[in-house]
Amino acid sequence: MTSETVALPRVPRAARRARGNLGLGISTIWLSLIVLIPLASVVVKSTEAHFWSVVTSPRAISAFELTIGISLAVAAINAAAGTLIAWVLVRDRFFGKGVVDAFVDLPFALPTIVAGLTLLALYGKSSPFGIDISYTRWAILLALLFVTLPFVVRSVQPVLIELDPEMEQAAASLGATEAQSFRRIVLPNLWPAIVSGAALAFARAVGEFGSVVLISGNIPRKTEVVSVFAFAQIESDATASAAAISVVLLALSLLVLLGIRSLGRTR
Repeated sequence: MTSETVALPRVPRAARRARGNLGLGISTIWLSLIVLIPLASVVVKSTEAHFWSVVTSPRAISAFELTIGISLAVAAINAAAGTLIAWVLVRDRFFGKGVVDAFVDLPFALPTIVAGLTLLALYGKSSPFGIDISYTRWAILLALLFVTLPFVVRSVQPVLIELDPEMEQAAASLGATEAQSFRRIVLPNLWPAIVSGAALAFARAVGEFGSVVLISGNIPRKTEVVSVFAFAQIESDATASAAAISVVLLALSLLVLLGIRSLGRTR
């Protein structure tokens, strides 16, 4: 029997270049319509206000301090708890593991306002547990922990799956304890993913609105986060001031994302 090799037609370089340019053009137009133009309009709108006086007003500074402080705490807690959850999901076997793994993504699928209502019902004045933290900073922390839960877990999980357990076994054969193996072998490999997930959690927490608008009470200079402060400016028909606040949040989130990208290039 003889085998015949079918020669595939060669696509001219000019045609390949034309296809690539077409794809690039469509992608650029789509990103411009969905992301760049709306963001540019917010920046332009912010110039109609006295930008510096708006973002440095006592109420704005208080909101920024509260938001950034709690977001940093949320990122730190997620770094530890998310790594532990990812470790359990990858390394342990137990009944209902698939259900627990699916519940990790629930904050992505659940509308954030529903999360706020749920937390208010569980930890508000009518709490079945007798725990009332509504209209406090603890309520904001709890709400932000809920909506940012998946970030570190989903960042660390694939790294753990790909991590070769033979390195830990070799360390154990040389007399290393489990804690030493984790600190010297596992953690250095997980660290970039932990930092990346925590940074994403921080960026999400800084701009969160739906889950905190009900349970925080929105008390100026006490429990008012930046996103709610910007919404209050819109309700007061001060859209330019709200745009100025939004530009600061945009710049902060962009810096975090650029930091994540630079971390990814060094991995």
